[in-house]
Amino acid sequence: MVTNAIKSWPKFAVLAGALLALTMSTGCELQTNIAGQTLPSPFYLRDDVQFFPAGPEERLPIMKAEIARYKAEQAALGGAERTAP
Repeated sequence: MVTNAIKSWPKFAVLAGALLALTMSTGCELQTNIAGQTLPSPFYLRDDVQFFPAGPEERLPIMKAEIARYKAEQAALGGAERTAP
C-alpha cells in the first residue's frame, strides 16, 4: 500500500502544479465568456477608472467656442441677437 502512495505522489504534484498555473493565468478579474460575450467580473463597480477621454477638462472652452460660433452665425445672417420680450 505504501508503494501505491509513493507512485501516485508525482502525479498528484503535477496535477496540483497544473491547477495552480491555470488559476494564476486567469487573472483576478474573473471575467466569463458566455455565448460569445465577455462579461465583466462581479466587482466591476469597484474597479478604478482606467480610461480618460481626450479633450478639455472644463466646459468653459467648449462654451466659449459655441458662443463665438453663434455670434458669427448671427453676424453672417445680418441680424442682431434677439432679446426676450
